[in-house]
Amino acid sequence: MRPTKPGVVTVTLNAAIDQTLECPGFTTGAVNRVVAETRTPGGKGINVAAFLAGGTRPVTAAGFLGEDTVPLFEALFRERGIQDRCLRLPGSSRVNIKVVDRTNGAVTDLNLPGLRVPEEALDALLETLDALAEENGCFVLSGSVPAGVPANIYATLTERLRAKGALVAVDTSGEPLRHAVAAKPDFVKPNAHELGELVERPLRNPGEVARAARELHAGGIGLVVVSLGADGALFVSDDGAWRALPPPVEVASTVGAGDALVAGVLAARLDGHDLETCARRSTAFAAGKLAKVGPVPPAPERVAELVCAVRMHPLGSA
Repeated sequence: MRPTKPGVVTVTLNAAIDQTLECPGFTTGAVNRVVAETRTPGGKGINVAAFLAGGTRPVTAAGFLGEDTVPLFEALFRERGIQDRCLRLPGSSRVNIKVVDRTNGAVTDLNLPGLRVPEEALDALLETLDALAEENGCFVLSGSVPAGVPANIYATLTERLRAKGALVAVDTSGEPLRHAVAAKPDFVKPNAHELGELVERPLRNPGEVARAARELHAGGIGLVVVSLGADGALFVSDDGAWRALPPPVEVASTVGAGDALVAGVLAARLDGHDLETCARRSTAFAAGKLAKVGPVPPAPERVAELVCAVRMHPLGSA
């Protein structure tokens, strides 16, 4: 899993502004007082780019942004040294609102609709990615698919980019994931629920999740990582299978934790590390991110501490 071209491109079709509202004792049907508010640029691919930026490889963000909400994204790209190849569309990128009630330990999500992508914009994106494939060896296709974009878009992009010699990672769900898996990307990262939908059966424990992950791998996907939230993640490849369990950590926000896992996996694998090291490092990176709001990577010293605390369990060959 080491492409000859060093650059990494993340593709975000449905970028978002993540708005977090701190609202103690939040109650529906009542007047609620917000004590703090945070807005950060997001969308799964944008988050992955932010986590990878500052490493040894150039990082480019591609996809679609609403013209009305561009400044927040452009500020992130400037701050992190991310090359901006996103296409601008009329309107606003979607807003994802999280109402956090720490008093009761509850989080309420309100996800607004996003942009509608016209056919000519999708054609322009394909041309942009073709050009980027000339100089970049790894593409991350992640997040939901907006209105106007066919559900098989990630499958189309996977086939197109792999034909150009690129390594392709996919992190999505539902029908877009089902189509993408048929195109056999190099790396997929569903969570347990998404994997259960994909294999069309409930996955009630880590053993059943591991069996389903092995099925995906046997079907031609080189690396399958299944996130289990606070219970860690499962990793399956030709190198074997592992479960990584993170230590307990302070949690400021879970938004982007899965994207941090994707970034950690890619960084470790592109550097040539074996599966066990990859699992340990990416799990530590994702755990470290939980203390941050927004796509802010944990400090290297904190990741090093957490690496030592991650518990690793081989899953055997069953």
